[in-house]
Amino acid sequence: MKGTDVATQVDQEKQRVRERAWDLLDAADAVHDAVHGRIPNFKGAERAADRLADLSQWRAAHVIKAVPDKAQLPVRARALVEGKTVFMAVPKLADARPFYLLDPAALTIPPGEAASSKVAASVAPKVGVEALRPVDMVVVGSVAVNRAGVRIGKGAGYSDLEFAFLMEAGLISPETVVVTTVHALQVLDEALPATGHDFGVDLIVTPDEVITCRDPHRPTGLVWEHLDAKKIASIPALAARAPAAGR
Repeated sequence: MKGTDVATQVDQEKQRVRERAWDLLDAADAVHDAVHGRIPNFKGAERAADRLADLSQWRAAHVIKAVPDKAQLPVRARALVEGKTVFMAVPKLADARPFYLLDPAALTIPPGEAASSKVAASVAPKVGVEALRPVDMVVVGSVAVNRAGVRIGKGAGYSDLEFAFLMEAGLISPETVVVTTVHALQVLDEALPATGHDFGVDLIVTPDEVITCRDPHRPTGLVWEHLDAKKIASIPALAARAPAAGR
C-alpha cells in the first residue's frame, strides 16, 4: 500500500473514532456545547483543572503552552492566577508571530478574563518563537485518548504542527510534560490509529482520575513529507523554514 493510501486509511479510522466519541458524549449529555467537529467542551472541566493543579508536575511548571479550546479555559485561568506564563497559538498559525504570550505580571485585566481565547487575542502581544521560554508543560484538548497516551484531536492537525515546530526550536524537550484534560467518556480502552507526526500525552486528567501513560510517542520534529505545499505556504513560520528542510 502506498504511503498516501496508508495516510488516508489512518485519517478515515481517526474520523470513525471521533464520530463515535462525539456521539457518546452527546448521548450522555456530557458536554456544554455542540460537540461534533470540535474539541469537546466537557462538563467537569473545572474539576479536571483542579485535579491537574494538585499534581507535582503542575506545581513545578512555570511556562505552559496551552490550546485555546473552551474545555481547557479553567486550566489556562488557573495557570495565570498562579503566576505561570501561558502562550497559545494564533489561529491556524497564520501570522509571522504565531503565538499569543500571556505574562501574568503584565496583565491589566483579571486572569480569568485574559485566559479566554477571544480576550487573549485582544490583550496579549503576538510573539515569535525567539521570544518564548522553554516549555515545562503542554496542555492539549482531545476528542479521544487511550491509556497508552495516543490522542486524537478534531482533525485540523495544528496541535501536532505546533508541537513539532516547538520541538525543532528547542522549546519542547523530553522533560516537557504533555497533558490532556478530558471527560472520562473520552478515554477509550482500545488501540487508536496514529501516524509518525502525532504526539502522545504523558498524563490524562479527567474530573475524577489521573492516568499516567508510559512511553508516549514523540516526533523528533516536523515531518515535512506529511505537509503539502499549500499548508506550508499558509503558515509563515513554516514557510520561512521550508528551504532549510529542502522544500
